Amino acid sequence: MTSRNKNNSLLQGAIKDEQGITADWEIIQNLIHDVAFREVKNVPKFGGMLTEIFRRDWNLESGSIDQVFQVSLMPGTISEWHMHQYTTDRIFVNQGMIQIVLYDGRRNSPTFGFINEFKLGVYRPGLVIVPAGVWHAVQNIANETSCLLNLVDKAYQYENPDHWRLPEGTKEIPYTFKQKAF
Repeated sequence: MTSRNKNNSLLQGAIKDEQGITADWEIIQNLIHDVAFREVKNVPKFGGMLTEIFRRDWNLESGSIDQVFQVSLMPGTISEWHMHQYTTDRIFVNQGMIQIVLYDGRRNSPTFGFINEFKLGVYRPGLVIVPAGVWHAVQNIANETSCLLNLVDKAYQYENPDHWRLPEGTKEIPYTFKQKAF
């Protein structure tokens, strides 16, 4: 009997979880360079709640907002990986639960190759700021339609989109989505 398996309950190949959250429920992960994240609190109100989505005085970044749009995703839907060369995304999940995954493909970045994952939604609101050059994809992890808001600093250019895509299962990004995260 080993000291690691005193009661013989561990099965071969079992892996102990690493710490992923602090005692104050702060998510532990090294953020990709220039990525910003702020968990926000719901404020209970009569008959519902108020949730702040963005405030300049949070000092997450200093860019402007040029366009706001909403994306709806059916249960289990996974977007393609996409990246902007000039546009900063500010993603806020406003309905359901969505997993947002970032990959730093910027070769000159101190966090080149890093992956960040955020599971956000009605029960855990948060704002993720995705700088230009960082690849990102999203997955609806709820059993209902989920929606996100994107507050971009440069409006979509119909004639010359600042949008680069790779398929969800690309080998260029070392990440595999689970078919169902919850």
